[in-house]
Amino acid sequence: MRETVYELWEKEPAPNSGADYAKLQAGGYPYDKDWEYYSYPIGNGYIGANLFGRTDTERVQITDKTVHVQGIYGSGGLTSFAELYLDFGHTDIKNYRRALNLNTATASVSYESGGARYNREYFVSYPDRILVIRLTADKAKSLSFKVRPQIPYVDAKKHGDRRTAKTVVESDLITLSGTMAYFPCNYEGQIKVLNEGGDLSHDNESISVVNANSVTLILATGSNYRLGPDLFLNKPELKLDPSLYPHDEVSSTIGKAVKKGYIALKTGHLADYQNLFNRVAVNLNSQPSGLPTSALLEQYQKGKRDNRLEELMFQYGRYLLIASSREKSLPANLQGVWSQYESSPWTGGYWHNINVQMNYWGAMSANLAETFEAYIAYFNAYLPQARKFATNLVKTSKPGVAVEGADNGWILGTGANAYSISGPGGHSGPGTGGFTSKLLMDYAFFTGDREFLEKVAYPAMLSMSRFYSSTLVPKGDLLLVEPSASPENTATEKQIKGMPGHMMKGGHYVTIGSTFDQGFVWENFNDTLILARLLGKQDPFLKTIEEQMAKLDPIIIGASGQIKEYREENAYSDIGDPKHRHISHLCPLYPGTMINSARPEWMSAASKTLDLRGDKTTGWAIVHRMNCRARLKEGEKAHGLYARLLTERTTPNLWTLHPPFQIDANLGAMAGVVEMLVQSHEEAVDLLPALPKAWQNGSFKGLVARGNFVVDAQWTNGRATRISVTSRNGGEFRLSHAGLGAASVTNTAGSPVEVFKEKDDRIRFNTTKGDKYTLTLK
Repeated sequence: MRETVYELWEKEPAPNSGADYAKLQAGGYPYDKDWEYYSYPIGNGYIGANLFGRTDTERVQITDKTVHVQGIYGSGGLTSFAELYLDFGHTDIKNYRRALNLNTATASVSYESGGARYNREYFVSYPDRILVIRLTADKAKSLSFKVRPQIPYVDAKKHGDRRTAKTVVESDLITLSGTMAYFPCNYEGQIKVLNEGGDLSHDNESISVVNANSVTLILATGSNYRLGPDLFLNKPELKLDPSLYPHDEVSSTIGKAVKKGYIALKTGHLADYQNLFNRVAVNLNSQPSGLPTSALLEQYQKGKRDNRLEELMFQYGRYLLIASSREKSLPANLQGVWSQYESSPWTGGYWHNINVQMNYWGAMSANLAETFEAYIAYFNAYLPQARKFATNLVKTSKPGVAVEGADNGWILGTGANAYSISGPGGHSGPGTGGFTSKLLMDYAFFTGDREFLEKVAYPAMLSMSRFYSSTLVPKGDLLLVEPSASPENTATEKQIKGMPGHMMKGGHYVTIGSTFDQGFVWENFNDTLILARLLGKQDPFLKTIEEQMAKLDPIIIGASGQIKEYREENAYSDIGDPKHRHISHLCPLYPGTMINSARPEWMSAASKTLDLRGDKTTGWAIVHRMNCRARLKEGEKAHGLYARLLTERTTPNLWTLHPPFQIDANLGAMAGVVEMLVQSHEEAVDLLPALPKAWQNGSFKGLVARGNFVVDAQWTNGRATRISVTSRNGGEFRLSHAGLGAASVTNTAGSPVEVFKEKDDRIRFNTTKGDKYTLTLK
């Protein structure tokens, strides 16, 4: 497969309109369209930077995931860490170009001014935990500029959003430090200025570079944030150790980076990043484009659909996930790892009624399983608090059932961030817990990591099953969740008159046994039983949940041929908003597995439900519809939704809008593209299950199926012409594709492998760990 260079680029810097406090975005302020629409994001999971590429004064906006204000709900919210300004004073420029290269995770700016050509390169290294900016020119002694950082929002609108701030400038080092007002979070950032040639001078706030040949800036951040149970169990003032300061840690990080030098830092960055990014290639038979990204997007939005943009958007999703979620960082939040806000929209948190799940839907299938390790660590940290929520709820709903010191399960609600999680209730039912445990199950299925299965996945699934089992309410022959809600959907008083539910604040309808809640109880029980069989576990409780599963009745088809969202509805939208953004009652289709091809009537009803719901909706909701259409093998409709996302909810820097910017649609669309090309949730790996006409010729390499099988394929006119499979774990492999029954298979050594034909379009064969298998199609 040919190697394609994926790049966002423009012929001019980002505009400079300034921030707008008058415009609230989902409770966040101030709004900055230039940041949201035009800046280029780089990151390493710990910190993010947004680059504007300006030539008069460059702006580099810095975010550190651990630094939070009180936020709009009083439980924490992401905020901007710092602004770094580079004053060049170049206004008469020509041959300008700025770019973000996804293959290398580097950004660049180049232009000519005053008889010299200037170049800047930016990257954020995960191994070294630093931001690097390299400045060069083709003319000696022509680099003169000022390095001028600022700590923003010191005098924030709300006291809980404020911070103390101190700037100390030494010969070649600027140190920013302070303490947040709400949490006892001590933060620090250091910027090292390394000049080759020329001179440095400084005042109390900046360093000036005069007549240098080249300059390297190295920035590191840190805080006293330590991920662990205390963050979620304690009051705000006790969540962190106020006597712990990050100065020594940040100084050490800077010192090690300086000792390595620019070339070694970049080499290490590339080796680390490309180990992840280069695993996957997707070629949708696109042609190179000479258009800047904004023009390519504008052309697409005017009706000229371009496969190159669709490829670029897929790989951009992979890039953004690597940039915002790494093994030892916090997980990707609602905005990944980027926030210019004083107080971020929706707190920039982890929203567990779809958004954080969507962030990771494609992590495993797009060959980036390591990025999910951040969420596993986060889960382990909040689990003690989630267990407290479960015990308290069991005590409330079933007095006498909860046993002190015993496993009463775990549960969480919708809202969460780096400092807190919430309990279930309000506009989303306890299905949020099962929605979350599904992520753990997917990681287990895709990686087959035995230690994870034993120590994390199975205990988590079993424990949540205990919570659900003890709180289900008998209603005739059924067991139902009460109280129950379909996330965020609203109803009218007229709609719920005579119904068993009731209205809560905001018009949200709370009832008994909604499909979302019943569905995720079923998914959790089913996954628990699968893992128990896989691990050979024996527990009388397993028989209990097996019996309870039969009484859940999670999927009901209504009079309109729809999947009912509420048990008490008859025709579609008897209750609720008929065009609501959430399609929570279809979560058992995707990301769940209960609605599948073994029940074609359910698949048909799911398709009908999507027809009735409509596609005119917000960014991430378009993507959920896209993924559901792919799961239904409706390739044209899935592709149409991908096009709608690009046409209606994508900015010139290819970020996606709720609005405002939320990263979930970027990352969810990445998962949707994989789902159109490879599915593995049923008995066999299904190749090209939802291929649209626009992608009738193409190839991919490196996509991952459950069982940890890595699949490569090439196809012409919708039919595979080449298939290879690498077995990371060994075991039996099943593959489904039209006409596959006559295929032969050879292993890495070229020896034939015994193939068992199950159907005309499905085969199976045994694999050995580490071997690669090539299929010859007839």
